[in-house]
Amino acid sequence: MNRAEEAVRAIDRLQQRVPWLAFPVAVWKKFSDDQAGNLAALLAYYSFVSVFPLLLVFMTVLEIVLRDFPSLREDLINSTIAQFPVVGDQLVNPDHALHETGPALVIGLVLTFLGARGVANAAQNALNTVWAVPYSRRPGFPWNQLRSAGLIVAVGLGLVLTTTLSTIASGSTASVLGPAASYGAVALSLLLNIGVFWLGFRLGTARPVKTRELLFAAVLSAITWQVLQLAGGYIIRHEIAHASAVGGAFAIVLGLLTWLYLQAQFTLYALEAAVVRARGLWPRSLVQPPLTPQDRRAYEMYISAEQRRPEQMIQVEMDKAGRTGPGG
Repeated sequence: MNRAEEAVRAIDRLQQRVPWLAFPVAVWKKFSDDQAGNLAALLAYYSFVSVFPLLLVFMTVLEIVLRDFPSLREDLINSTIAQFPVVGDQLVNPDHALHETGPALVIGLVLTFLGARGVANAAQNALNTVWAVPYSRRPGFPWNQLRSAGLIVAVGLGLVLTTTLSTIASGSTASVLGPAASYGAVALSLLLNIGVFWLGFRLGTARPVKTRELLFAAVLSAITWQVLQLAGGYIIRHEIAHASAVGGAFAIVLGLLTWLYLQAQFTLYALEAAVVRARGLWPRSLVQPPLTPQDRRAYEMYISAEQRRPEQMIQVEMDKAGRTGPGG
């Protein structure tokens, strides 16, 4: 064993003994094992494809339902759409709404729903993969499609509602309560976002995972959403706003795609942290062999997740050196 390897093994032994180091290392290790970066990229792609029609349909519905209440309609559009990260300010122009009604609006709603379904299906796959739910215990047709529909309604409308409520609360009470209203609005929005993420995780994850195990990930995801939302607004105000027309268009597209990818990636990191916490998958070893008991447990989870049929039996055998062998 050379000095470099001795140094790496010494660092590995240190992180395994220190809980505040071992836990994030285990989260990073599981994120890598699950290839969660690819799952995040898929979520970001489908979100990017569906976000524009979703927001445009929302604006169109407001135009129709609140036609006789222009002041309320403008308040809702400015409070909800304008605060959507990166692209909100570009969509508040009434000329961007779909002015056709009847069949055209119905077709637009159907196409929007089909596009959003891709996000929901990708989310279900990512959630069940992270939690290592066996394929045999994941919902099949038509239950998986019903769960996707629930995800679209719960998360889509929920996030719009939380942004709207926090903005209205801030605007109506800030003049009376001063800074306290802004802090209260942020706290209210955070609590509501935790509920939305918790509900979304419950709808997207198969039953073997308990609802209380999803709360930790919901809290982390809601905090990340708030931070990235603020960061996206800051970048728009200080960077993209001063770009040229062509450069600004490219910056908006790339900025939105980057924001969606970061949100998907941090959400998956939050889920991985919840799995590591709930399943006790830490400390993990950086240099193998030897394997820690938590390494063995994680590898057993990965293999068990490949069960395709209820009647299929999977057994994992591992020798003392950490080598695995097929079981029957």
